[in-house]
Amino acid sequence: MNTGRKLFRYALLYKKTLILALAMLSIAVFAELTGPFIAKNMIDQHILGIEKPWFETSKAGNDSVSYKGKLYKRSDRFSDGEAKGRQIRIVQVKRDYYFIPSGIRFDGARTAEGSNLVISKGKQKAVYPAEKLSRQELLSFYKPEVNGVIRLMGLYLGLLVLASFFNYGQRYFLQVTSNRIIQRMREDIFEHIQRLPITYFDSLPAGKIVARVTNDTEAIRELYVAVLATFFTSAIYITGIFIALFLLEPKLALICLLILPLLAVWSVIYRRYAAKYNHKIRSIVSDINAMVNESIQGMTIIQAFRRQKETSREFEELNESHYQYQRKLLSLNSLLSHNMVGFMRNIAFVALIWFFGGASLKADAAISLGVLYAFVDYLNRLFQPITGIVNQFAQLEQARVASERVFQLLNQKGIPVEEAAGSRYKGNVVFDDVSFAYSLDNYVLKNISFEAKQGETVALVGHTGSGKSSIMNLLFRFYEIQKGKITIDGSDISKMSRQEVRKHMGIVLQDPFLFTGTIASNVSLENEQIPRDKIEKALRDVGAEELLKHLPEGFDEPVVEKGSTLSSGQRQLVSFARALAYDPAILILDEATASIDTETEAIIQDALEVLKKGRTTFIIAHRLSTIKNADQILVLEKGEIAERGSHDELMKQKGKYYQMYKLQQGKQKILAG
Repeated sequence: MNTGRKLFRYALLYKKTLILALAMLSIAVFAELTGPFIAKNMIDQHILGIEKPWFETSKAGNDSVSYKGKLYKRSDRFSDGEAKGRQIRIVQVKRDYYFIPSGIRFDGARTAEGSNLVISKGKQKAVYPAEKLSRQELLSFYKPEVNGVIRLMGLYLGLLVLASFFNYGQRYFLQVTSNRIIQRMREDIFEHIQRLPITYFDSLPAGKIVARVTNDTEAIRELYVAVLATFFTSAIYITGIFIALFLLEPKLALICLLILPLLAVWSVIYRRYAAKYNHKIRSIVSDINAMVNESIQGMTIIQAFRRQKETSREFEELNESHYQYQRKLLSLNSLLSHNMVGFMRNIAFVALIWFFGGASLKADAAISLGVLYAFVDYLNRLFQPITGIVNQFAQLEQARVASERVFQLLNQKGIPVEEAAGSRYKGNVVFDDVSFAYSLDNYVLKNISFEAKQGETVALVGHTGSGKSSIMNLLFRFYEIQKGKITIDGSDISKMSRQEVRKHMGIVLQDPFLFTGTIASNVSLENEQIPRDKIEKALRDVGAEELLKHLPEGFDEPVVEKGSTLSSGQRQLVSFARALAYDPAILILDEATASIDTETEAIIQDALEVLKKGRTTFIIAHRLSTIKNADQILVLEKGEIAERGSHDELMKQKGKYYQMYKLQQGKQKILAG
């Protein structure tokens, strides 16, 4: 499904308000487009209508005019069967008006010569006796037109008010609809991010993902608010204007139709270049977001190692690249937007002048002045929507590119979120000849086999990169194994949903992550099934009460992003309490005591002895002194199990574990000395 269809599907989610907005927009456009026709009628019927034939009448009324003791009425004001008397004419010569006591045979160039009025047309010439009308006499002939002019002005004003009301309505409903669409889209993106496999985040910086959720969706919002309204309005405007132009003068309207293919060709040329620039701009914006995010996360390192200038220089290079592509896009917009519209406008007016010519302004022209005014007005109005379309092409391209990026994220295959079924499992874990590679054929785990029985503590030790954390990642199903099988209580975890696998598992990482909130909310993670007393018990069980009691609000102490106001030991205790509050059947400590001071480590060790009962516990540790009581110790080297056994058994073997333990003991003695 292409991007346009996907955007249309999102719009259909709120089709009722969208249709209402577009209907109000159509009414507003219709109301505005009646203006030139009202002006035409006002000019031809009322302002210039005075030059139509007049006849004597014996019936006084609002439509009759008294002049020198006689009543006169315009020819189009007589009712059927009403008697007409002698014909007279009111004729304008320059700025003056003359009364001719008869009809005229033809119209043409007019000149006043004394008490006569001469009308010439080619070789024809006619002379009529004429009386120059005073200002008061002229106003009397215009008096019957006043009510008609007022009615048309009132109609025009009413239509403007109506158009303003519906313009407000369509703008409001379009804004509401677009905000709802973007709200739904952002929710879909965020929910989809939760379902993406961990491997996706391994290869894409967080800043790039943030840019798609924020910047790109905001560009799409403008598509619905500005671009959609402009294009729909313009389509109605252009359609209505061409209908009016064909009603006024079909030949010239056909000439003006050439504007539409020119506009289509222009859009194709523009999109070809603009798409390339916009893709690059959006990509650079993502890179900028990624760099800003990374710089904030690593600000301590940047300042400690005095890398501010180098970091700023890298940012400036990205920013300069962004500026250069924006400048290219600006040059493209400047070249092919207003210049193009201005060129088409000038062509249209040249055609207008050529078609009507100077003769159209003469009294005997084939068209009326009102028609000419309406045509010029509509022609001017025609270029307003065209300008709107041209100006929105840049926004359209930005939104289109942003949409591609958003839907590219949504098209990533996610992991279905299923309700975790089944009762709490016992915690018997078996790795059966498991091999795993993060990338193809580059195995980090090779033929791993071991069994952890319910209630046992299994320690994983080894040098960095030996595969300790990879084993835990596989147990949580963050990654899928290539060979072998992992079972919990005899059930293959590959045949279980990830939610079911993780429901009764808890983990404490070396670098604990705390969310914005309170200490208590970080323990429960806002899980309603974990009551307050259980939260407090978990914190007390891990010894957190003693270390956190000095905080002003205790367990309700606010926690800022990542828990930066707490010490590393306090953060680790909160993270440990979080795992315990969920009452896991399998507890994983991923170097959980590595960044904790000796006093805090002693508190955790005391709590562990009580809390490990009935749970299968995996400990990844560098400090070998913390795992002396483990039921089983696995020594990993280059992705393979080099040794296994209890602490005493491994010490007797005097192998790798023995060497590692003695080396650490020696270092501790040196440090103590």
